[in-house]
Amino acid sequence: MRIVFEKDYLEQLYAEGKAKGKKYRYPKGVIPKYKQTIDKLRVAKKVEDLYPIRSLNYEKLIGTKKGLESVRVNQQYRIEFKSIVEGEEPDIITICSIVELSKHYK
Repeated sequence: MRIVFEKDYLEQLYAEGKAKGKKYRYPKGVIPKYKQTIDKLRVAKKVEDLYPIRSLNYEKLIGTKKGLESVRVNQQYRIEFKSIVEGEEPDIITICSIVELSKHYK
């Protein structure tokens, strides 16, 4: 999938391992797992490729977050994203638009 970051800090976390501002500090170990999870999304050709990877715990969100999908970074954090399919056979591209790195249970 092609990865697009909707917020600058999400791209900074991936590229540099940190983001500017105290608001975007995460516990030790979250950032490396975030990068690994983004890499797994990047390797997948389509959303259906994520289903068998049990550690990701892929799900479509409901309620106020309807329209978003998520994968787990660890037990506490998840990546929320939107997937968009563009093109026609055989040139279909899935774009994964990263929306948020959020705490799953608040």
